[in-house]
Amino acid sequence: MPGVDLLSSVSAAGLPSLLPAHGEPPAELPPLDVHTAVTTWVLEPWPALMILVAGALYVLGVVKLHRRGDRWNPGRTISFLVGGLGTSVVATQSFLAAYDLTLLSVHMVQHMLLSMLAPVFLALGAPITLALRTLPGGPRAVLMRILHSRIVGVFTFPIVAMTIFVINPWILYFSGIYEATLRNPLLHDANHLHFLLVGCLWYWSLLGIDPLPNRASYPMRMIATVATLPFHAFLGVTIMQSTALLAQDWYLDLGRTWGPSPLEDQQIAGAILWGSGDLMSLVIFTVLAVQWWHASEREARVVDRRLDLQERSAAVRAGTPAEDFDAQPRADSYARARMPGGSRNALP
Repeated sequence: MPGVDLLSSVSAAGLPSLLPAHGEPPAELPPLDVHTAVTTWVLEPWPALMILVAGALYVLGVVKLHRRGDRWNPGRTISFLVGGLGTSVVATQSFLAAYDLTLLSVHMVQHMLLSMLAPVFLALGAPITLALRTLPGGPRAVLMRILHSRIVGVFTFPIVAMTIFVINPWILYFSGIYEATLRNPLLHDANHLHFLLVGCLWYWSLLGIDPLPNRASYPMRMIATVATLPFHAFLGVTIMQSTALLAQDWYLDLGRTWGPSPLEDQQIAGAILWGSGDLMSLVIFTVLAVQWWHASEREARVVDRRLDLQERSAAVRAGTPAEDFDAQPRADSYARARMPGGSRNALP
């Protein structure tokens, strides 16, 4: 058929192929190998449009800040554009999108990128903070009302966000919803967006620099990260050991003659879910530990300045010359600032 001929001829020439997403029956795609994975690209119009709009709005915000002389951490820009949106492009426009209807293992890689990796980078890019700093008064007030609304408060409550993140894949894969997303292009794209939103909801509450209600302490966030480990591991093992195929009618009807059998492919998918879930939890735990350390350092400096000011004031009232005052940082303030609860516990 025309689309497959184009894919075969362009790939044979050693050039990247660009096809409309899902333009041909998945069973007619060539076997997936390293060369095909590198050279195959598809065009998913709606995901591509959303990625372009999000990137353009972010860049406009950064440019507006620079024009008025304000600073914006370039690491945040790289995190959002390259890490977050770049990962989304790979998940929705590369060979992953071309083969996600054919191989459950490919779909699972796509799922992990959209629900675990991309949201982490998007959260570290602090887009809400950027919007609050660049939006005019009216839109900024609307955004503030949304952030302080009851529904946002409920969904960003750590237990609620964690529950949604953990339960979501169980409902998707062990119901008819997953097969419906394979058969309906609109549901398929909606499922991609759903992965991203659920991941953002969870990782924004864990890592986000942006202002959100119900932000838990660092120890609680680290405990919550560890608490999600057994759920993803159990789901991955359940998929690996299951003898019943997920979306069985769909995968058997494809009649695929290359690659692993549908059951073997499902076992690979379960292993990907298990391994990537554990790996991402380790990464998040490490990021939280680094963030906690830096937060403690900042709190310690605030405490030092406050104690320094108090002692200077006391010295002036006692008649001690300011030049005789020893203004060296007090080591004990650092210890107090690192106590759970932050600088409030460190203050005298």
